[in-house]
Amino acid sequence: MHETPDDGLDAEAFTAAIENFNRFYIRLPTLEKLPFTTLSVLDTLATRGSPMRLSELARTEQISQPGITQLVTRLEREGLVERRPDPSDGRAVLVHITEAGRRIGRSRHADRTRHLVPLLARLTAEERQAIARALPALSRLAELGRGAS
Repeated sequence: MHETPDDGLDAEAFTAAIENFNRFYIRLPTLEKLPFTTLSVLDTLATRGSPMRLSELARTEQISQPGITQLVTRLEREGLVERRPDPSDGRAVLVHITEAGRRIGRSRHADRTRHLVPLLARLTAEERQAIARALPALSRLAELGRGAS
């Protein structure tokens, strides 16, 4: 049993709802047909706002060091990321997202929004308001989760 404050929020029900939504959301049709790990790496680099070492990227993406090296090599060939020397450690490299990599993220965001708009319109006004009220808390929860890793 997981302990949460007694404020009416059922952590198990919340987990189930998020998992159910995620199953739907990650499968929304998009124009950019790329593997999940590719998209995850690009998203991590784009949202982080700064380049990352391969070891750090392997940790955040939960991929082995050889696996992330192979993936970054492929992404580099495709022009989606660049490797540059780490100015603070000549032995290490930093992975930077390119503008082409950022464009993929923006395109997927726009595609998902286009698919969600008509679905959101089918919700009741109360359901849309409930989602709107939950957005700050969901954003904060994601922020807390990123800080915990």
